[in-house]
Amino acid sequence: MIPAPPDSRTAATPRSLQQSPSPAPAIPHRRAPGPAASLALLASILVSLLAASSAPTPLYAIYQQRWGFSPVTITVVFGVYAVAVLISLLVLGRISDHVGRRPVLLAALIGQSAAMIVFITAGGVDALLAARILQGVSTGAAVGALGAGMLDIHPHRGGFLNSFAPAMGTAGGALASGLIVQYLPAPTHLVYLVLLGVFLLQALAVLPLRETVSRKPGAVASMAPEVRVPRSARTSVAIAAPMLFAVWALTGLYGALGPALTRSLVHSTSVVWGGLPLFVLAAFAGMAVVVLRRTPTHKVMLLGAATLIAGVTVSLLSLASGTGGTLSATGFFVGGAISGFGFGSGFQGGIRMVIPRVRPHERAGVLSVLYVVSYLGLGVPAVIAGLLVVHGGGLVVTAREYGIAVILLAVAALTGLLRGRAADSTLARVN
Repeated sequence: MIPAPPDSRTAATPRSLQQSPSPAPAIPHRRAPGPAASLALLASILVSLLAASSAPTPLYAIYQQRWGFSPVTITVVFGVYAVAVLISLLVLGRISDHVGRRPVLLAALIGQSAAMIVFITAGGVDALLAARILQGVSTGAAVGALGAGMLDIHPHRGGFLNSFAPAMGTAGGALASGLIVQYLPAPTHLVYLVLLGVFLLQALAVLPLRETVSRKPGAVASMAPEVRVPRSARTSVAIAAPMLFAVWALTGLYGALGPALTRSLVHSTSVVWGGLPLFVLAAFAGMAVVVLRRTPTHKVMLLGAATLIAGVTVSLLSLASGTGGTLSATGFFVGGAISGFGFGSGFQGGIRMVIPRVRPHERAGVLSVLYVVSYLGLGVPAVIAGLLVVHGGGLVVTAREYGIAVILLAVAALTGLLRGRAADSTLARVN
């Protein structure tokens, strides 16, 4: 587990501030928020970014009815966001280590606001793609800065929030969007107007935020795409990567195919059902982060792999029982809940396994690498699944194949964990 600071003075004053004699000054005439408020603000931004990423999920059925596109298009719209995040992570993932956290966050929030405006005015698939690209670029730029900033302020709480906030954002965005679309007016506008207001308020709140790192040269050079992990963390990243890929691939399944699967199981056209699978998955992921926050990291990872395998198996069995009926629908959601617990365990365990092994000025870059792995898992399998739905065996068969692939990834992660544990035990006996 990420170690807690030794005393309250360390918690109140980030280590990076203690080591850096001349951090970037706060905006004059505005009082900088304290550590607790700053931590809450950064966590809220991460929640908002992930909420915005999942908000369009319940709306895809409405867009499909209006503009008449195929299931492949839905997964392309879903996948282009992940690709944009990946490119942004590779180009902008380390820049906050050089220019500071605050400028990157301001630019990202402005980009998100622009994406919401494009969603609001969208008249076709091209606009949806443009909005998702804007979302992806700004999210990719922000996640490394946000994660590193929270760790700068408080290593223990920041590590917890790095795992908890994405799950809560994904869950909240999917459910809130479904409820707004189903029961409030202007279904394809209101949710984006709400998010636009949130992003603008957060941008104002970032202005007086105190910097946690000093500026240093090399910002332009840091934008050259590079996946680099410090030697001290390479073994941990190699063990964590299959798990991160697997749990985010599962999120891609629920985000891209979940709405259609649910409609086939419950025979309802309500958009609330469309967002419910992703909500269940993410909500139980958040529960896992809270419940297991004091559990040793290795046990968290083992539990994550085991529950991921069990949950996906339950979901596959529910699909095998036939599309329709209370039993199959219940099994699908129960499987999603168990899988979600595995998602939260695996994601939390992966971050906790890696981050303690890197130095403060390496945090944003290493977190960006972990998110690169995660978003590869989110986007690539989802796009492939969309193609298979149309040109392969159809929706249910594709979902089964997708689920089996996730199980195999989880088994690979479990094997790596057990081998790493055995190697550590052998080394301890030799020494």
